[in-house]
Amino acid sequence: MDKDFVLQMANTIKDQLVGMTPLNVIRSWGIENFVATEYKGMAALKFHVQGRLFSGNVIIAYNALDYYEVYLQNYAGTECIGEEVYFDELGRVIDEAIERGKDEAEYQRFLWKECFS
Repeated sequence: MDKDFVLQMANTIKDQLVGMTPLNVIRSWGIENFVATEYKGMAALKFHVQGRLFSGNVIIAYNALDYYEVYLQNYAGTECIGEEVYFDELGRVIDEAIERGKDEAEYQRFLWKECFS
């Protein structure tokens, strides 16, 4: 795969993720090391997170159907958490998997405890 295309797509993914996700949400992930890469033959952006529910790498890959595929990767393996994700859904899909979870009330209790304990 052409390296310039991979770099261009990784920058586009990063711009869309940062542009469509509230800053406080992104900061809660503890992001480190944005890297342009290929994953399963697709141009991708890979970065390390240290969230409440998951620590490891997030891989966002651009597929041929004009969707993103989102993967979580750590010592236990790699898990696909979304195969047909639109750019404006990236933040929500990732946040639910690594920080917020599916139970909004539980997450609000966690935040309350973190802020006021």
